[in-house]
Amino acid sequence: MSTVYLNGEYMPMSEARISPMDRGFLFGDGIYEVVPSYDGRLVGFAPHLLRMQQGLDAIEIKLHVEHEAWRRIADELIKRNGGGNLGIYFHVSRGADTQRHHAYPEGLKPTLYAFAFEIPPAPVADKSAASVYTVATAEDLRWKRCNIKSTALLGNVMHYQYGHAQGHKETILYNSDGEITEAAACNVFVVSKGVVATPLLDHQKLPGITRLMLLEILRRDGSIPVQERVVTLDELGSADEVWLTSSSKEIAPVLSIDGKPVGTGEVGDVWLAAQRLYSTHKFDF
Repeated sequence: MSTVYLNGEYMPMSEARISPMDRGFLFGDGIYEVVPSYDGRLVGFAPHLLRMQQGLDAIEIKLHVEHEAWRRIADELIKRNGGGNLGIYFHVSRGADTQRHHAYPEGLKPTLYAFAFEIPPAPVADKSAASVYTVATAEDLRWKRCNIKSTALLGNVMHYQYGHAQGHKETILYNSDGEITEAAACNVFVVSKGVVATPLLDHQKLPGITRLMLLEILRRDGSIPVQERVVTLDELGSADEVWLTSSSKEIAPVLSIDGKPVGTGEVGDVWLAAQRLYSTHKFDF
């Protein structure tokens, strides 16, 4: 992917420059979103942009997110980068100051950046073609504002690396009370006796867009019972199925946790039904 957007201009990625005094670079002082697109069709664009606005408001970056303007940027990046299966990365930092100072400075012009990158084809509702995961578990050691999709992702990166170093694709996190929070880069769902459950949202979890869409799709359809509630580490270990959700993964089945199989150790029937529904309705949002 060669063409990016930076502060109102499209340019080759190799020519994109920001100030070394940009607070996004110095502090991770910014908000980001990643919106998947398949053959030019964006998935969950409106809820992604709503969450971006909520994040900007939470950290007091004064920028109103104009959905149509960002949609034009996304469409142009898709066009200039050849279409196909692309993730569109949106990034807003507070901007560049003349000095490094912890307090929010007044009057900075936010830095707006966006680029496209290749993603795999959309997952399909087929057990034999499912992208499956093995994961590790670890105590959640991140900050207490994980509901903000901040560009300051070092805590998530370190947790992800913990699982990666053991040969896994993710790390599922739990708090000091033994309650599941989320994974390093995903939300978590468990299935027990046909009922789907996911942890309630609070400051410990990112309000994932795929999570939001999946819950609405399942509730609207009504064929699969779904709950938002506390999910414990013990329950994770005894679940019939475990899923990870994110914009690029959609609904990813977990086959083992810390080396122990989940359920039968195979992709489950409830996953198949849920992925079929998600594939059918994901462009409705």
